[in-house]
Amino acid sequence: MSKLTLNAYPNMLGFEQLERLLERTAKSGNEGYPPYNIEQTSDYSYRITLAVAGFGESDLSITVEDRQLVIRGRQQDDEEGRVFLHRGIAARQFQRSFVLADGVEVGEAIMENGLLHVDLSRTRPETVVQTIEIRTK
Repeated sequence: MSKLTLNAYPNMLGFEQLERLLERTAKSGNEGYPPYNIEQTSDYSYRITLAVAGFGESDLSITVEDRQLVIRGRQQDDEEGRVFLHRGIAARQFQRSFVLADGVEVGEAIMENGLLHVDLSRTRPETVVQTIEIRTK
């Protein structure tokens, strides 16, 4: 099976970066931990919610790197002297990545009841009509 690229559509010009973003997203390796929701809260806003029970604010970092929202979690190892008879609560590090379209900005992040909410907003697109003058040589 051959790979379909945006170059196969000659009337789509300047979408090379979109193709690179799609490839990067496919390779991001996001596993199933931690579980998350993506919610559209209005026509121009979104909320990503991650289940991060057991993580404190100091265990989490949120960055935007090259139009990619990256949320990382790493708990401090405080198991010294503790003996677990059963360990069912995950205490592993994670990284979740979300590719952001142009015009999508990260707002605030809120921790609430073991959930991390990250709010995003998208600027309203302007309708631009441009008339191109035709010259003769």
